[in-house]
Amino acid sequence: MALRRRPRPPVHHAGYGHWSSINARQASLDRRIDQGVRSGQLSRREATRLRGEFNGLLRLEAHYRRGGLTAWERTDLDRRFDRLSAQIRNERHDWDHRRG
Repeated sequence: MALRRRPRPPVHHAGYGHWSSINARQASLDRRIDQGVRSGQLSRREATRLRGEFNGLLRLEAHYRRGGLTAWERTDLDRRFDRLSAQIRNERHDWDHRRG
């Protein structure tokens, strides 16, 4: 009995369509962390943790891009970037480690 192979989801290559916005999102998240440290909204510890998560997402994206991005992988990255964005927003507005 021959196994039927499921068709592979469409592959999205870097630089096509929606993916140009991922680079902008990455730059924006990195900038927001920097601004949070400079303004005192983020402690060094918070920034270090957020940067670790950010760098983990960059590694995951590089892994996904090796064979071309599937729609599922793109959705997964979008969801993870959304979660990190919310974490940055929450940490910047939680009033931890502020004087006054």
